[in-house]
Amino acid sequence: MGALLTFSYAPFSIWPVMLACLSGFFYLLLISPSGFKSGFAFGLGWFGAGISWVHVSISEFGGLPLAGSIGLMLILCSYLALYPAIFASLLKHRVKPSYWLIAAPLLWVVVEWLRSWLLTGFPWLSIGYSQIDSPLAGWIAVIGESGLSALLIAICISISTGLRKHNIRAPAFLLVVSILGGWTLDQYDWVSVKAQPVSIAMVQGNIKQEMRWIPEQELSTMAKYQKMTQAHWSNDIIIWPEAAIPQLESTAEDYLVQLDEKALQTDTGLITGIVNYNYNTRQVFNNLIVLGKQSNTDKTEHYHYLHSNRYDKHHLLPIGEFIPFENVLRKLAPIFDLPMSSFTQGDFQQQNLLAKGYHLAPAICFEIAFPRQISANLTEQTDFIITVSNDAWFGASHGPDQHLEIAQVRAKEFGLPVLRATNNGITAFIDHKGHIQSRLPQFEAAVLSDDIFLTDGVTPYRMLGDLPLWILTLVGLPLVFWRQKRAK
Repeated sequence: MGALLTFSYAPFSIWPVMLACLSGFFYLLLISPSGFKSGFAFGLGWFGAGISWVHVSISEFGGLPLAGSIGLMLILCSYLALYPAIFASLLKHRVKPSYWLIAAPLLWVVVEWLRSWLLTGFPWLSIGYSQIDSPLAGWIAVIGESGLSALLIAICISISTGLRKHNIRAPAFLLVVSILGGWTLDQYDWVSVKAQPVSIAMVQGNIKQEMRWIPEQELSTMAKYQKMTQAHWSNDIIIWPEAAIPQLESTAEDYLVQLDEKALQTDTGLITGIVNYNYNTRQVFNNLIVLGKQSNTDKTEHYHYLHSNRYDKHHLLPIGEFIPFENVLRKLAPIFDLPMSSFTQGDFQQQNLLAKGYHLAPAICFEIAFPRQISANLTEQTDFIITVSNDAWFGASHGPDQHLEIAQVRAKEFGLPVLRATNNGITAFIDHKGHIQSRLPQFEAAVLSDDIFLTDGVTPYRMLGDLPLWILTLVGLPLVFWRQKRAK
């Protein structure tokens, strides 16, 4: 049953599947003798099918035989399945069914927070993402994806207990009220749109993953991005994806100075991903840097090595960007010794990038899946959220579609446009309501250019974040256990 949840996420986006499968899971949990086993089996299907795209990167670029690749995927999915297993065990054996409607959503909040934090966190496939195209999506701007996840748990608990008791009045009422509430909230404009748009172009180079770090291919890749950009210098901002320049920043300094001068001549701000190795500190950073026009007042701001208008990736990807216990693991298999897998972590909170006077809150790759990190880097001046990635690791799987879906939710949560530039897709502009304004097809070298409107104002979620949800959790859970103990 857990495996069917995959169809509720992009690219399938059949949102009722989430409600049906979760309700079925809770119904089975009511009659199951073991909460842990039921939760683990459900989680194994949920993540085994949902993040099957990880297998693509392991098998194609990890240098492991099929048996090793499958084994590594089984370990990863088993680890992730521990979280729904722990949730189900606590719910089944520590909470009376009469209190499930209150306790289950709050327990889910705690367990999912742990999943987003332990071992650097992996909050992929959080259940609220599945509802971006549903009538419940209106809740996202108010209570965020985490709050919507809790609401989904409450709805599905109500349905399962109602079916168990052969009384569907209460669950039907909760479902209808939630859907009508979500639809009504979606009609309200939490932020206003400014009249003057910003012209932005994003370059999708479509460089094959196996070619990205071959020294002989460096110059051709750099020339390709330069050539593709040539017709688009009239835009206010141009964005290249994660590590678009395949040389270290210190090595590519002449190339960057050339780009900087061109951008200044055309009154353009250019943002690009690049890797920087600091020879003094021996630290490696996955960076976003700004070239060319930075502010609207000074046209003489020239790029120089280690200038401050940059972002250092904070949330590093395990295995891909840092190796835990690397002294041991690097000797075991090629996947633990991939190029560019020893990055240094940037600060959690950093300044916005400044391009042609516009402020952009950055996120590199799967950092967009961490709403608290995005929120920490938003200021009153922030105009856009920019997220760059290289999803070439995942081939033609559904991973890039899920990645885009997550970016849509961030846009809706914070009421800000999201600019998503990737190496091979899916490059897209997302408006402040989470709708895809324009996009490029995958596996094509192309440039996406569009006019993006700025917004004014804040959503309730941007203002309060998860604070109301955590207050409810910290008060509600102890109250449930206290009431149970008193009832005994």
